[in-house]
Amino acid sequence: MDIDLVKMSPKGQLVVPQEIREKGGFASGDRFVPFPIKGGVLFKKVKIPDVNSEFENLSSEIEKQFKKQGVSPNDVDEAVKWARQKSS
Repeated sequence: MDIDLVKMSPKGQLVVPQEIREKGGFASGDRFVPFPIKGGVLFKKVKIPDVNSEFENLSSEIEKQFKKQGVSPNDVDEAVKWARQKSS
């Protein structure tokens, strides 16, 4: 691997060389945490969960458990009504 020089833009942006992006599996939109180190900055890729996807997975799991336990939508409605009355 050859060493590439990168130049910081007036907005403080750096372009990661293509070879490094490909080897690291980095894509547009990926998030990184910057860590200042002596003489530079170290970037660590982080994965931020997709809230919608997490919600869908959780909803699906709850639905499976409700079906397994025989809990109906009406049971849920009744439980919500009961809880609201208790908190009033």
